[in-house]
Amino acid sequence: MDSVVLAAVLFGALLHASWNAMLKARGASVHAAAAVTGGAALIGAMLLPFLPAPDAASWPFIAASSLLQVLYFALLAASYRGADISHVYPLMRGCAPVLVALCTGLSGGEVLRQGQWLAVGLVCAGGAAVYAGSRRSAGNGRAVLLAMATAVLIAAYTVVDGLGVRRSGSPAAYTAWLFTLTGGANLLLAWRRLGAGLPRYLLEHPGFALAGGVANTGSYAIALWAMTHAPVAVVAALRETSIVFAVAIAGLVLRERVGCGRVGGALLIVGGAAALKLA
Repeated sequence: MDSVVLAAVLFGALLHASWNAMLKARGASVHAAAAVTGGAALIGAMLLPFLPAPDAASWPFIAASSLLQVLYFALLAASYRGADISHVYPLMRGCAPVLVALCTGLSGGEVLRQGQWLAVGLVCAGGAAVYAGSRRSAGNGRAVLLAMATAVLIAAYTVVDGLGVRRSGSPAAYTAWLFTLTGGANLLLAWRRLGAGLPRYLLEHPGFALAGGVANTGSYAIALWAMTHAPVAVVAALRETSIVFAVAIAGLVLRERVGCGRVGGALLIVGGAAALKLA
């Protein structure tokens, strides 16, 4: 993997962990999830006039991914309401790249080399170790099931977007339309549920909506761009270095308990990221 692509994906991983921590810190409420996606929609809509339209072949993928990501945000918020971010985030993010690698490999679209499979495995093993190293229960089986369902959605929209962005002719335009549609749909659903409480929340917390939107959009825009320069499964695995950042933020900012198991898992993830660079 090119060093510029590697550095960009790592920065995107930091952004991803940051907006997830922001969502958790706000209680992972419907209001907070709508604010993050609404901020991303605003940024996407502002960029559209300056970008070329994506190629027609990519629009079915944009539509499918938007639907998947609406479901993803609903499950993500529900997962965080039931457990620590340092517990369920590694489970969600650690399982997703395995599913992506299996999907892209079985479909014949991409064939990973042995070294790349080993690197993907290290990243995923690190995610599992962080999860297993938690001294606190995720709450109940429901929280674990929600996290696993979220992982399936992450893998699904990653594969869809990996295919779609390569057909778009413009990764930036693909991303802008994706977040505009996803955020718009999330805002409509939240407004139907919350009524006047939603605009009041957005007016009271404009900084949170904007910061969350910037981090959300920037994180995934980097990933989609990287997928045009490297295999989707490799980018998906490297993005899971966000687990390291999430665990650090959870311990230092959110004051969650971070034990040796989580630290050891984070080191495995770092090793996997280094192996991806060398594979």
